[in-house]
Amino acid sequence: MPPTTFPTRTQVAIIGAGPAGLLLGQLLHKAGIDAVVLEQRSGDYVLGRIRAGVIEQTTVDLLERAGVAARMHAEGLPHDGFELCVDGQRSRIDLHARTGGKRVTVYGQTEITRDLMAARAEEGLTTVYEATNVEVLDFDGDTPRVRFQHQGRDHELRCDFIAGCDGFHGVCRASVPQSSLRTFEKVYPFGWLGILADVPPVAHELIYVRHERGFALCSMRSATRSRYYLQCSLEDKVEQWSDQAFWDELKRRLDPAAAAALVTGPAIEKSIAPLRSFVTEPMRFGRLFLAGDAAHIVPPTGAKGLNLAASDVQFLAEALTEHYQEKSAAGLDGYSARALARIWKAERFSWWFTSLMHRFPDNAGFGDRMQQAELDYLRQSEAAQTVMAENYVGLPMVA
Repeated sequence: MPPTTFPTRTQVAIIGAGPAGLLLGQLLHKAGIDAVVLEQRSGDYVLGRIRAGVIEQTTVDLLERAGVAARMHAEGLPHDGFELCVDGQRSRIDLHARTGGKRVTVYGQTEITRDLMAARAEEGLTTVYEATNVEVLDFDGDTPRVRFQHQGRDHELRCDFIAGCDGFHGVCRASVPQSSLRTFEKVYPFGWLGILADVPPVAHELIYVRHERGFALCSMRSATRSRYYLQCSLEDKVEQWSDQAFWDELKRRLDPAAAAALVTGPAIEKSIAPLRSFVTEPMRFGRLFLAGDAAHIVPPTGAKGLNLAASDVQFLAEALTEHYQEKSAAGLDGYSARALARIWKAERFSWWFTSLMHRFPDNAGFGDRMQQAELDYLRQSEAAQTVMAENYVGLPMVA
């Protein structure tokens, strides 16, 4: 078999073929800008990652603009609200009423990635999977390069810009001198034990649960596939949790009606994820731009991770389009500040919602009463519900 050949020159080299990198590539293609996507893992591995599923309206709009929203509209689940269950009592946050008609859509990140992969393949665009030993070079000058290996052969890709969409552990942020970075981080003293099962959801909308035994979340990926989470210790191991133990503990934390309606079944995926808030500043280093998890992490409570990555990508795609079509550097120069302004607001909401709904080891007494008082106020105040709803559906994409 002859060796695989790849382009040696492109306008934008995108590192990472998750939804951020693939969406950026699709938006740039729509604008007539050439991009090559490099991914360390195989395509099957990328599709095997279980991630978020609550999509803001701004992200839905962006997927429409990218031309990959048809299946989401056919199979996604529009949600006009969600429920809070506090110590066995449920109340509803009406997103539609509190935000002037906005809603969210439940559609798995895996399916968005699949749609973007299909669009890229249909257009015949270059994505290099299993690109190993990736190096991003000379991004502080005018001629950045990316070196990588594929099937044991060395390759080099010259480009105008590099987009680092390669996640928290990726090479792009790690290649920036530490003296040029400022990072902010909060690590939470618990994790989420998640289970995916082919059973119908316990309710039509998501249920966020605060209970003396810990937080729980009842979510879904479709009308026949459910995603459930339990707050757990960071010392817990997946092997310690049988399927039956998970379902029994979830029932303990739900209200009686939900516990009685819960349909259980074998897990098709089970994992424990630690929770952290993380931001790095800035997000531009010469001709290298960070986007998505490469620049920031949010705890999943507020469903902001994928949506923040999408807003980064929108800002970056607009800036690159302005550079190539209008010969203006204004968008690129303002990218980091523009993205960070939205990121910090989402970080605040995710931190607040996480702090409100979880049991903290050192929060007994005064801290516990503060959580209860805020939840009582939230249930009784239309103004407080409006603030929560506005943040949950996604804040506007401001300039």
